[in-house]
Amino acid sequence: MSAEDEQKRMGKYMIIGMWVLLVALLTLIFNNILERQYNPNQKLASQQGAGGAEVRLKRNKYGHYVASGLINGQPVVFMLDTGATDVAVPAQVADRLGLKRGRKRIYQTAKGPATAYATILEQISLGDIQVHNVRASINPHMRSEEVLLGMSFLKQLEFSQRGDTLTLRQY
Repeated sequence: MSAEDEQKRMGKYMIIGMWVLLVALLTLIFNNILERQYNPNQKLASQQGAGGAEVRLKRNKYGHYVASGLINGQPVVFMLDTGATDVAVPAQVADRLGLKRGRKRIYQTAKGPATAYATILEQISLGDIQVHNVRASINPHMRSEEVLLGMSFLKQLEFSQRGDTLTLRQY
């Protein structure tokens, strides 16, 4: 093989490598854009007012309030759900967090009765808002990774919506 053929072959490999790298980079960029559209509240800015902590959430492109937070100090993604009585944790997330399943409970959902297991979350953090000893359920039927942030958490806060912004205040 001549030096010229070797250079052509190397040039071809470099072009292929460049295209692979470009496709990988574009995939990462678009995945990041889609993730920010789904969860525009990945980095929460909290304010400390005279009465306590305040967090403002932006609505995502689907009309939901999704935010990153912590359960017992471990990262999770929350979806606020004022129609849920308790905080609902998918079983795979509960296993990752090391949550203990308590007594079996039957919940009435939009899809009909669902079986879940009672548990208590030592702490939920959403920005600077922290609530302790929150009633929750571990739901083996939930397929998503999002934790539904129900009224057992939300009732301990004041919240108001204006436009595409939901403001949560803890006093």
